[in-house]
Amino acid sequence: MPDLIIDGRPVTVDKGVSVIEAAERAGVMIPRFCWHKSLGAAGACRLCAVMFVEGPVKGLEMSCMTPAADGMVVETGHPKAVAFRRQIIELLMANHPHDCPVCDEGGHCLLQDETISGGHSLRRFPGRKRTYQDQNLGPFIQHEMNRCIHCYRCARFYQDYCGYRDFGPMQNANRVYFGRFEDGPLDNPFAGNLADLCPTGTLTDKPGRFVARRWDCQRAPSVCLHCSLGCNVTALSRYRRVARIEARDNAAINGAFICDRGRYGFGYQSAQERPRAPLAAGRPATPEEALRAAAGLLAAAAKRHGPDAVAVVGGQRSTMETQAALIALARAAGWRAPAFFAAAREQAQARQALYALTPPRARSLADLAKADAVLVVGVSPLADAPMLTLTLRQAARAGAAIFLADPRPLALPLDHVHLPLAPRQLAAVLAVAAAGEDASGLIQQKFPLAPELWPRLEALAQAMAKAKRPALAYAPALAASLPGDDRVGLFPVLAQAGTAGAALLAPTDAPGLDELAAELAAGRIKAVIAVETDLFAAAPALAARLDALEALVVLDHLPTPTVAAAQVFLPTATLFETGGTLAASDGRLQRAEPVQAPGLSVLADGAGDHPPRDYARPLPGTDPAPAAFWCDRLGRALSLELPRHPLAEALAAHPVLADLDPVTLPAEGQRPTYPGREPATPESPPAQPAAEGLAVVMETPFFGGDELSRYAPLTADKTGPAVALLHPDDAAGLNLADGATVALDCGDAPATAAVRLHPGVARGVVVVPRLPRFDALPPNLGPCGLRRRETP
Repeated sequence: MPDLIIDGRPVTVDKGVSVIEAAERAGVMIPRFCWHKSLGAAGACRLCAVMFVEGPVKGLEMSCMTPAADGMVVETGHPKAVAFRRQIIELLMANHPHDCPVCDEGGHCLLQDETISGGHSLRRFPGRKRTYQDQNLGPFIQHEMNRCIHCYRCARFYQDYCGYRDFGPMQNANRVYFGRFEDGPLDNPFAGNLADLCPTGTLTDKPGRFVARRWDCQRAPSVCLHCSLGCNVTALSRYRRVARIEARDNAAINGAFICDRGRYGFGYQSAQERPRAPLAAGRPATPEEALRAAAGLLAAAAKRHGPDAVAVVGGQRSTMETQAALIALARAAGWRAPAFFAAAREQAQARQALYALTPPRARSLADLAKADAVLVVGVSPLADAPMLTLTLRQAARAGAAIFLADPRPLALPLDHVHLPLAPRQLAAVLAVAAAGEDASGLIQQKFPLAPELWPRLEALAQAMAKAKRPALAYAPALAASLPGDDRVGLFPVLAQAGTAGAALLAPTDAPGLDELAAELAAGRIKAVIAVETDLFAAAPALAARLDALEALVVLDHLPTPTVAAAQVFLPTATLFETGGTLAASDGRLQRAEPVQAPGLSVLADGAGDHPPRDYARPLPGTDPAPAAFWCDRLGRALSLELPRHPLAEALAAHPVLADLDPVTLPAEGQRPTYPGREPATPESPPAQPAAEGLAVVMETPFFGGDELSRYAPLTADKTGPAVALLHPDDAAGLNLADGATVALDCGDAPATAAVRLHPGVARGVVVVPRLPRFDALPPNLGPCGLRRRETP
């Protein structure tokens, strides 16, 4: 481990660490443009020059390109180094426009900082400035090429780190141009990070353009809600409206980057359609009137039919505070335990997937990037957990073998082996992965009808057996089939941001939504309270019978069909307004802080103009409150005794989470010690015979597929076309051609889609997008469940 001295400060670092990194660890900030800790060194900007006074390197050198070595004595403020950096700044500014007052990066610009700190104030070069033509790069990134200083950060991130090739450098020398071969939206679903990476105003956030300066915004650390990974973000709010989302560094989870779904799916918070006022019997009401109405309806139903006639439905996009408060309310009232999952089996599977994360086996995204063999089973990374895609990309760049077993076609920016298998065959892949190098007999036994996959499966078995750091990313439905080898790291990918919290907190005897639907059909449920969930999406069979209820009480902040059907509605606050605790896929609990108080945005309040200057009026739109608050108030209206801090008490009583305090969680989150297999967990169920027809597999569109981004103006219209993906062999058996219009059996109203043939789809499977029109699809489509729709 090299020992060196930087500006008089001794520092010891690992071998291979650059001097610029060593300086940061010593508390010394060396100026830089091209270097970034996630991208490494490029040596393009020459701004990190320092003077090496003693040691194996002497003279003026670039600190990003020089590995730290024993005996080095480095001076960052040496007169020659300062003069060199001043000259670099002057050369960069020779072509840079002086448009800081109208640049979105102004005041947050690294070039601006270095120009001022370098003392540059007068342009001596008399020639004309170099200029470029800007491009339209789509709805998310604004291009201002005249501001570019050729640091290459954007190209290195876009092409090397992410693996996409439609954006990059063109031309040469002083005319290097960073852009696309023609105008058009960027293909990279992580392109929004360019706005964070660019040290100037060349690539900025287009939706946030001219909205607010960063220093004018309220800022708070938060957690992304758009999948289960728990990526860390910083929320920026201006005038009671979330203005933008930026990546927040967490080395264990998302590193320095986030996906565009998480970056641009925040608009539901200030959407014009967001319900902000309580309703009772379909009419506006005060919060007190709505609470009295809700309590009256629920109490009347319980009195007439018994407390078991009241069903409670919780959401998988809620914080653990909301989930704990709802569980406490149901327990105190004697109602049925809250249902968070489509079936009780799914709740047990999610809990089992988390309990398997024992200390030797638990892996974070950062750990997966260091694995030398990774098997992903039942997960479509870009759709289900986008940042997992970047993690697999980094593992592949380091030489890891990547295998993905999933019925959906996969288009990933990395070298990988795809095993297109039906859902019922995925557990057998885990058996093959654990079989060792000689697995040919087992492969032929498990997959007798897929000889074309035998070589890939043999390569999988050999790679996992030879790997020193093998890892497995899996859907919770496969938790009971996991290999028992502690050498194999585990990383579950769950359904939503609140799935892990619901699985950990919900009672083990909680019903599934399918059970509630059956009970409602039998007339044994008369009232439902639904909290931050859309029954029409989560439980179509239950939603179809809402008219039979005596009471439907809904708490939410999205304008869902369930809200429209509610007899009593109480508006809840979003995560940006309440903060809260969330459990991520890798089992760690994290804290999100509120960035603003609830309230109608100033822009909406003034209808585009200045808000009314009536300073005595109450602030509009402030009725939304945390769902946990409404649960407490509803309990009081029912004269119930509820815990003062439901989540703290739930954690204290939990066999796994008892040592965690949600208020004092560290910034990087905290993973409890999971015990392995949960007591009384059932063994793997026997393999079921293949159902007749086609198995339905949902694919979440990158934008608009999750419930939150579906109500965000920036992403709601970017879901893409409604297509049904089929293997060519299945399409031939159904006499369907590519492009044909088909009707899929969704109950009373069949949903239509265009057929697309793809050899990457597993045989016996139809893949459809996770959109409202397909919510009521059954798990399998029989012979008449998918049929050609004749055009009139």
